[in-house]
Amino acid sequence: MKYPTPYFERPPLFFSQYRFRQHLFSDGANQITVFKDALHGADVHLNDRFAEGEEIRSLIFERASLVDCILHYAWHQFPWSDNACLIAVGGYGRGELHPKSDIDLLILLRQELPEDLASAEKLLLLLWDIGLNIGHSVRTMEQCIDIAAQDISVATSIMESRAVVGNPSLCIELRKQTLPDKMWPMIDFFHAKWKEQQDRHQKYNNTEYNLEPNVKNAPGGLRDIQTIAWVAKRHFGVNTLDQLGGQDFFTEEEFAVLVSGQEFLWRVRYGLHKLAGRAEERLLFDHQRQLATEFGYKDTDSILAVEQFMRRYYRVVIALRELNDVLMHYLNEAVLNRNGNAEIVAINERFQLRDNYIEVTQQDIFLNHPYALLEIFVHMGRNPAIIGVRPETIRLLREHRELIDDDFRKNPVNTAYFMQLLSCHQSLATQLRRMKRYNILGRYLPEFGNIIGQMQHDLFHIYTVDQHTLVVIENICALHNPSSRERFSQAYYCMKALPKPELLYIAGLYHDIAKGRGGDHSTLGAVDALQFCERHGLASEEAKLVAWLVEKHLLMSFVSQKKDLADPDVIHEFALEMGDETHLNYLYALTVADINATNPNLWSTWRASLMRQLYNETIRVLRRGLENPVDQKDIIEETQATAMQYLLKRGIDRTAINKVWGYLGDDYFLHEHARDIIWQSEAIIRHNSKDDLIMVRETTNLKHEGATEIFVRTKDRKNVFAAVAYTLDQLNLSIQNARLYNTDRGGYTIDTFYVLDHNNQPIGNDPARVDRIKSALKKALESDSLFSDTTRRLTPRQLKNFSIPTRTKISNDIRSNSTVLEVVTPDRPGLLAIIARIFMQHNIQLNSAKIATLGERVEDIFYLVDANGEPLSDPDFCNTLQAQIRTQLDQQVVGTDTITS
Repeated sequence: MKYPTPYFERPPLFFSQYRFRQHLFSDGANQITVFKDALHGADVHLNDRFAEGEEIRSLIFERASLVDCILHYAWHQFPWSDNACLIAVGGYGRGELHPKSDIDLLILLRQELPEDLASAEKLLLLLWDIGLNIGHSVRTMEQCIDIAAQDISVATSIMESRAVVGNPSLCIELRKQTLPDKMWPMIDFFHAKWKEQQDRHQKYNNTEYNLEPNVKNAPGGLRDIQTIAWVAKRHFGVNTLDQLGGQDFFTEEEFAVLVSGQEFLWRVRYGLHKLAGRAEERLLFDHQRQLATEFGYKDTDSILAVEQFMRRYYRVVIALRELNDVLMHYLNEAVLNRNGNAEIVAINERFQLRDNYIEVTQQDIFLNHPYALLEIFVHMGRNPAIIGVRPETIRLLREHRELIDDDFRKNPVNTAYFMQLLSCHQSLATQLRRMKRYNILGRYLPEFGNIIGQMQHDLFHIYTVDQHTLVVIENICALHNPSSRERFSQAYYCMKALPKPELLYIAGLYHDIAKGRGGDHSTLGAVDALQFCERHGLASEEAKLVAWLVEKHLLMSFVSQKKDLADPDVIHEFALEMGDETHLNYLYALTVADINATNPNLWSTWRASLMRQLYNETIRVLRRGLENPVDQKDIIEETQATAMQYLLKRGIDRTAINKVWGYLGDDYFLHEHARDIIWQSEAIIRHNSKDDLIMVRETTNLKHEGATEIFVRTKDRKNVFAAVAYTLDQLNLSIQNARLYNTDRGGYTIDTFYVLDHNNQPIGNDPARVDRIKSALKKALESDSLFSDTTRRLTPRQLKNFSIPTRTKISNDIRSNSTVLEVVTPDRPGLLAIIARIFMQHNIQLNSAKIATLGERVEDIFYLVDANGEPLSDPDFCNTLQAQIRTQLDQQVVGTDTITS
């Protein structure tokens, strides 16, 4: 074989081409091993420099240069005619190469000669053998041209191609044949790439704020930078973005944002590839933590290192998406639409519409009239026909936003404009998003600017704090629309009853404004909200209402999820906090908007039913008068009278009713609704047997409950909760609430469970599934097992990244005469079965349970008594019980959760 000449492009300084050639061409050399050793050595060297913090551009360009050199020698292992060329395309064509990125290659042939086709096949096999991640095609010139004319992605890759080895004239000719005068004229190319970008953004929910964002393809990611480059380079006929400096395409500031953002994302992507050992573009939770450490972030008392790192990431991609928006619109208008036939409509002396895009009438409008920085958004809020802001005006907004200082914020003209914006119910959320994107909102409300890009590292909050806030506003605005009546009926009517909805918008803006500062964000946020109201001239009572909403914004969710809503004292205490129906309506609407903006999956039918129950019970208390608290005895008597009346009408004998009710305590009639008592009592009487009675009621008949109700009546069994919890888990059903009544006489237990399926929905009308549930529960109740089998369902990947230690708290509740155990722990299959088995082992009776799943964790509350029906009184036993629960819940096996005996 004829040895190839040395690779004349300068190889990276760390690579000795001389020594490489010596090894490659020595007698008896294993050439695959030589190539592999060279690539491995480069990996180690470059990764070490990355860890030391070296400038990222050098690393990715040097890696590409090293691969150029390797390909040069690999190519010359085989015979080629002068009609072949190895061409780099894609990111590798731009001379960029991350550790595990595909090396996109085109073997271009002038014609299909057998010699070249055979060499191409051998070359590709060699490249795979030496461990290169290649993407490849082997095509003739004619084939490339035909495909590029049909496929915009092929045309784009050719535009950035370069010859690596072989006959370079082929690459030059190919690029000439795919220029705009040959195919894909500029207007078609632009619209194809814009459509491609819109489709890509939609795939990622059109947001930069995904919990595990894709660094390459998500909005604001590297592909957005590349899209700008592709369109601009094709139009201006240049090869690099640097060459656009004299084209008036972007300002110096914009170019700096582009370059710094690209370098940051390159560094993140490099780190991802290194950690994952593959071409991973997703910033997964476990990688986020590791990269935060590698990038030098450290936990503080108020914010985790990973949250600091992700805040930087989100702020970078926000800036890049804003820049992409400006430059793409600039190209669309200034480059492609030069016909000068735009329709211009005057708004006032400061603004006009050009083809329904708003623009300033003069370049110095914002300088001479700073209030116009807010006025422009008011015009858009009031006129839904305005599509958006023209790129040149966006640039002026960005250039003049520094005018928004303390004096600007205190100016009554400016505060009046902001209050006018808050009255634009239909498009308020849209305008606030625009203001945030152009960094006007963060300047006008510095406290909002502080939360931009701030994440909370959990699965409960799926948005950053700023994005969550704007989704809350969007949800509040949506409650005005009749379309929201079906899903959020109570919130819709609450919204209609509000005397001044603008107050709710302000509360929405400020409810989480103090997150990340340390301390109670609700209390701190209330202070900020009060200052906003005072600065904007709200009446004292209105300002107090807004501050109260911010301070109490978590209260309704907490009470509905954690408290016993059948306890009249709980309802009365909550009503005292409300004071009147107006406060209740405001808080209900805010809570519904907040829950659905935190994580839409949280708003299950069950949670909705709890919220409605709390609202309706509180309304009754407020209308009866806070000075007239209801007595538990009155509730019990009223419930029994209502149930008795209906049962008698259904032909049930009074003696039989009294016999069943005779062994049920007051708790049963206090906590169960009359309709449930009717259903259960009739079933028990007609069953007329000591055998287990299991019933499942379809939620289609009980929409007010929002969950499937499972009723169990059994005699002389102590394993009811453990059996039911284990069985329902095996059936992929989750318990939302449980009420268990152990009767003093007769040895019966009367238990009610409310469950949802894995989609947080009731079972619905599915008789076959209901039969399976009944059969499985009957079999489990008849078993003496401690239910120590292993739960083999996999724990979801995301949950495994939030392995916080289990926390427990125990206290005695005088009101319910029971012990209250709170358990906060990561969610996993079989969790309730583990806890139930521990209760069973210690002969602990469970009176009721409230189950709350919040993203990756559960916060469960259990009301317990001992075998004698008394609260747990031994402190040592209580400590032992908690320690056992924590230990068993925190013992995990990778891939499964094990319940051991």
